[in-house]
Amino acid sequence: MRLFTVSELNAYIKELLDNDPLLLNIWVKGEISNFKRVSSGHLYFTLKDQYATIKVVMFRSRASRLSFQPQDGMAVQVRGYVTVYPRDGTCQLYAEEVEPCGVGALYVAFEQLKARLQQEGLFDARHKKRLPFLPRRIGIVTSPTGAVLRDMVRIIRRRWPGLHIIVVPVTVQGESAPWEVAAAIQWLNRLQACDVIIVGRGGGSLEELWAFNTELVARSIFLSAIPVVSAVGHETDFTIADFVADARAPTPSAAAEMVVPVREEVARYLEALRARLVRAAREKVVVYRQRLKACCQSRVFRQPVDAICGLRAQAVDEALRRLLKAAELHLARKRSELALLAGRLHSLSPLATLSRGYSICTRATTGEVLRRAEEVAVGEEVRVELYRGRLHCCVKETVPDQAKNFPGGGLIDGGDHSGWQENCRGDPRRS
Repeated sequence: MRLFTVSELNAYIKELLDNDPLLLNIWVKGEISNFKRVSSGHLYFTLKDQYATIKVVMFRSRASRLSFQPQDGMAVQVRGYVTVYPRDGTCQLYAEEVEPCGVGALYVAFEQLKARLQQEGLFDARHKKRLPFLPRRIGIVTSPTGAVLRDMVRIIRRRWPGLHIIVVPVTVQGESAPWEVAAAIQWLNRLQACDVIIVGRGGGSLEELWAFNTELVARSIFLSAIPVVSAVGHETDFTIADFVADARAPTPSAAAEMVVPVREEVARYLEALRARLVRAAREKVVVYRQRLKACCQSRVFRQPVDAICGLRAQAVDEALRRLLKAAELHLARKRSELALLAGRLHSLSPLATLSRGYSICTRATTGEVLRRAEEVAVGEEVRVELYRGRLHCCVKETVPDQAKNFPGGGLIDGGDHSGWQENCRGDPRRS
């Protein structure tokens, strides 16, 4: 029995594959994953289907002829040959041509979720929250291992030493990653533990970044009351989290620079503001000093008595003269109106009527005004109101037929009253 070394075995397998005519020129269909373009120009990626994967290498001479840019999730068909890389013992497909034939399942899922969330408005700019200028505490949701966390912490410490950083370790790849990332964001919001949250991880394939393309993570970012910065992958990597987040950083390091200003720059800015404030205050003092000096040199301040007792006193005298004249005119007008009203009132006064020789006759017992002679019986006492004084009389005779000749009432006998006492059965009363 022959004993092979590893090198001999790999060389033997390579020779078998190289001599198989089917494998020398073969077309293989699958979905691109883990795509990388190295500095030399060679392309490295994995071609996969539902059940298996195979590594693919495309050298620069062939890659330069491609008319499109291969990407993760893209479904392609590759023509090339299959052989073994002896050093690693890895079976690889060396591509000579690559043609697109549609997109892969993950890419389709990505586009469908993106379109649905965009239609719901999760990407709208009106929902984006402004990042704080100088946060007191920064929350970082990422893997506790790897260079991403170290780089962000180092940059934050360098830009603003002593700033409080809260690290929430999560799994950023695998089935549990979406749940852990969403729970970390919710935990920071529930405790109000920080002023801004950075959600990030390093670069990778579409499958490796898939946790940040899930609806669970997208909605947790959208519902966060604390501003969220998405820092997933490299500059060319875009995830659903990037579209939903309040800000997107091309790399995790850029996210650290985005949320924290440089302390020295802030100090210089504040110093510039202080200098501007002092300069503005001094300029104001100069302006107001000049205005005060001009006021002190004005006539009002140099001769204040003249200003008050001169033109102002003359204006007061003129105003007083006009006021007195207006008061006299108003008083004269009111006196004229009062005299007119008094004349009208006097013409309607009963005293004016009595002064013309008329009198008022009333019943002595009740005070009732008498208008007709038949209202009084002979011998009844009456009172006669004159313009000057009053008469107490006793009726000797009534003449009803002649009442119309005396508008003021019944007939009053002005003859001899010697029989007054006898007819009235009492003493006559005179005023």
